[in-house]
Amino acid sequence: MRAPTRKPNGFALIDLIFVIGMIGVLSAIAFPRLMLAKHSAGAASAIGSLRAISSAQLTFALTCGAGFYAPNLTTLGTPPPASVVGFISPTLGTADTVTRGNFIITMQATPFPGAPASCNGVAFGGAGQAFKAAADPAYPPFRRYFAVNANAQIWEHTASLLAVMPEAGEPPVGFVLR
Repeated sequence: MRAPTRKPNGFALIDLIFVIGMIGVLSAIAFPRLMLAKHSAGAASAIGSLRAISSAQLTFALTCGAGFYAPNLTTLGTPPPASVVGFISPTLGTADTVTRGNFIITMQATPFPGAPASCNGVAFGGAGQAFKAAADPAYPPFRRYFAVNANAQIWEHTASLLAVMPEAGEPPVGFVLR
C-alpha cells in the first residue's frame, strides 16, 4: 500500500515568512528614495511659490501700488476694485505666513513713509520700496532654504535666508538658482 500524498492547497508558514521578509527588504530600500522624492516635490513647490510671489509683486507695483510693493501676502491676495481676483493665488494670499509643500512661506516689505495708498486698501505709507520672501522647510532634517527679493532672483542656502536676505540686492550667503 502506498502512503497517501497531500495536495499543496496553500502556503507553508516558511513561505509566508519569506514573502514578508522580501517586502520588508524592498520597503527598506525604497523608503529613503520616496522621502527624497517627496522633499524634491516640496522644494519645487516652494520655488514655484516664490516665483509667483515675485511676479505678483511686480504686477502689484505696476498696476496698484504706484511703483511700491505690497507689505504682506494677504495684501497680494486682496483683489483691486472691479476685480474678483487678487494678485496671487488664494492658497498663497489667505495669510501672511502659509505652508505649501512642507515649506513655510513668508513675505515682508518695510513700509516706506512716502508710499501712496494702493488701489486695494494699503494705507498711505504702508507699501514698501522693495520686498523679500522666504520658504523654509517645515521639517528640520531637510536643509534647503529658499528666498527671493525685489531683484527677482531665487536664492538657496543650507540655513534660513529670511533674516539675512535684503529687500533688494544680494544676500551675504547662498547661491542663485539657475
